[in-house]
Amino acid sequence: MAPPRPSPPPLIDDAIAEILLRLPPDEPEHLFRAALVCKPWLRVLCDPGFRRRYCAFHAAPPLLGLLHKRQVVEGDPPARFASTTSVPEFPHPNSYGRRTRPLDCRHGRVLVHMLAEEDENKEYLVWDPVTGERHAFPGPDIDWLIYTAAVFCAADGCGHLDCHGGPFRVVFMATDDRLEIVKASAYSSETGVWTAPVSLGDGCKTYAKHEQEALEEGPYRFRRYTPYVQPRRGAVTGDGIYFTLRRGNDIIKYDLRNDCLSMINAPSHSAYDVALMVMEDSSLGFACVDYECCSLYLWSMRVNSKGAAEWVQRRVIKLETIMPVVNPNYKPFVVGSAKGVGVIFLSTDAGLFTIHLKSKHVRKVDEPDVYFSVLPYMSFYTPGIVLPWLVSSTLFFVAALCMFA
Repeated sequence: MAPPRPSPPPLIDDAIAEILLRLPPDEPEHLFRAALVCKPWLRVLCDPGFRRRYCAFHAAPPLLGLLHKRQVVEGDPPARFASTTSVPEFPHPNSYGRRTRPLDCRHGRVLVHMLAEEDENKEYLVWDPVTGERHAFPGPDIDWLIYTAAVFCAADGCGHLDCHGGPFRVVFMATDDRLEIVKASAYSSETGVWTAPVSLGDGCKTYAKHEQEALEEGPYRFRRYTPYVQPRRGAVTGDGIYFTLRRGNDIIKYDLRNDCLSMINAPSHSAYDVALMVMEDSSLGFACVDYECCSLYLWSMRVNSKGAAEWVQRRVIKLETIMPVVNPNYKPFVVGSAKGVGVIFLSTDAGLFTIHLKSKHVRKVDEPDVYFSVLPYMSFYTPGIVLPWLVSSTLFFVAALCMFA
């Protein structure tokens, strides 16, 4: 009888790390399953160096979940973080008994308006669901009628793959209730103060033309024009933060570096439900559905040979054969996008779906609801960064998966 073969030597940590690096970030349960294998694997996964390499290897954070906003007249949606992966849903800040309104998700953070806060001087909250970090601060000096806001990382040189705990900025844009003009202000977590509000008025030629055209239209001829800011999620690219106005989808840009507002004409004025986005080349993108032909149209802002900015149509995707609907007369409409993973959110009477722009793969991510603007939460979720209680709950969940796998 031949002697038994000797057991192979254990894999060194570097080799283990190279294998674990290739586990897909949009299926984070695999990392937690791996952490249960043995202590050496757990040590590798919890090492900060592994997390940095994991983020760099996969280049873009995965979509972990989403929140959503309704139109003002429809009231606030139930405060809920809807997970789009197998990880447990993160507890929403309203679990503390406060009425809240989500405003934005970006760079691993969620911006929330605390509508029923015990401390009235702390109206807004930036929350990191993965680490649990919370930063509350007062609102800007703007008497708003309707508003929107964006939160984003402010760390110099950050690639926005894993920006937890660093400085951030918030840009607040609103229609002033008393003056009926668009105003904006920026908050810095480093200084703890808002900038003095800046406004957009007749000094902007594009805005003046927009206002005149609105007043000349039949329904508005004898009315006072009010530039209603759309409470949708905006787009952030470079020093520009972009939001839309209700009439004609025209775009208001806040220049963070120069602290000023300007206006950009939209590529399509007829579509009602639109989404601003950041394209792969970091240009400003614009997405909407043409209801007559039921097609998704994508434009991007380019600088032409003369140095002038212009809209260029990038894609047209027919939706009739790929988007599920219950009522054939119901048309899908755009409610958001997720940078880095190349997906657009579309709402139908069958639910909320993502469409992958390259593959045209359609996936249902939530049940039917009154969607107006989807706020995608994107972040890496690994054993080395999450809160201890989240680790415990996730490991319990993964252990259950392993038992029934």
